[in-house]
Amino acid sequence: MMLEELSTIAVGDLPLDALKSHLRMGSGFADDAIQDEVLESYLRASIAAVEARTGKMLLVRRLLWTLEDWAQSYAQPVPVAPVVDIVDVTVKDRNGVATIADNTSYLLQRDTHRPKLVAVGAALPTIPELGSAEVTFDAGFATVWDEIPADLGHATFLLAAHYYENRSETSGVAGLMPFGVMALLEPHRNVRVFGGGA
Repeated sequence: MMLEELSTIAVGDLPLDALKSHLRMGSGFADDAIQDEVLESYLRASIAAVEARTGKMLLVRRLLWTLEDWAQSYAQPVPVAPVVDIVDVTVKDRNGVATIADNTSYLLQRDTHRPKLVAVGAALPTIPELGSAEVTFDAGFATVWDEIPADLGHATFLLAAHYYENRSETSGVAGLMPFGVMALLEPHRNVRVFGGGA
């Protein structure tokens, strides 16, 4: 299985000013933007860490998910949440010849932790032997930062601040996720039971 982002978060959609406020940085100076590049890098790193820890996409992006077989013939859990929309499902044979599946043959079963691609009828589109399926979908809580869950936004700022304030640390301690961040993320983690298959 491979998961690839087809779209990224634009710089203008990142809450750089809110992070500066969180860090209590001064404003109104000629060089206000001097730290923007480094703050952007730490903010992107903290977003990636929060998303990896929780399995939740913060800002909506388009993703391409490639897999060689369905978990079940009639349903396939999606690896991240929340899923906004399934754009299309493409099946490829061993030679890479692609066929776009009829969008009436499947639907999105929404769920906070484990959304699923579900067959309408007996089964999802058949993946040929040595072939693959490519699922293009949009996932994320919101298109603007202020609409994502407040605790996830705050955890992202805490972690970005931690990275920023410990940027010269070489002992390895700075690489650990702070307890306060972990406490905020815990309710959003996807706890898998029964082997995580469904």
